[in-house]
Amino acid sequence: MTKDINVLALVKGNERYVFLFDDDNRAEALRTLGRYASNPELSFSWYDAAVLSQKIRQTADEASVFTDRFILPLSAEGGIDEPA
Repeated sequence: MTKDINVLALVKGNERYVFLFDDDNRAEALRTLGRYASNPELSFSWYDAAVLSQKIRQTADEASVFTDRFILPLSAEGGIDEPA
């Protein structure tokens, strides 16, 4: 099974911020946004971090809805339960 890679990008003038993360590393991506926002040498602001963190959380919500949609209940024999 392959893992999907999420891509989140921000363009500010001549600067490009591109974040790549999989579902298992969302928390690390969120921490990275905070580190970038607290770095005075970067133009990356707390507003940028807030907007991008909202996008990361939205993709997590969408991913859980998508995967939950395809979970089928199994019968005691290991087969798929048929609707009544």
